[in-house]
Amino acid sequence: MSELLFVNNMGGGILLFLILFGIAYSILWIYCVVDIIRSDFKDPNMKLIWIIIILFGQVIGPLVYLILGKGTKTTTS
Repeated sequence: MSELLFVNNMGGGILLFLILFGIAYSILWIYCVVDIIRSDFKDPNMKLIWIIIILFGQVIGPLVYLILGKGTKTTTS
């Protein structure tokens, strides 16, 4: 119970939001990296390029990959 009071005194809503956002972002980042490693791309260099985009574009990199990454993968039927 004292932990909840501590969080509430620290501006509880904001702190809780930041913690949850950080966890969600970490899961998204890990998902994107694992997906890149497991996927086959039309151009072999695209795997390295996507890893670099995700590493250096910390906030927007995973979102760009999720939006544009499907077009660079090979399709297996």
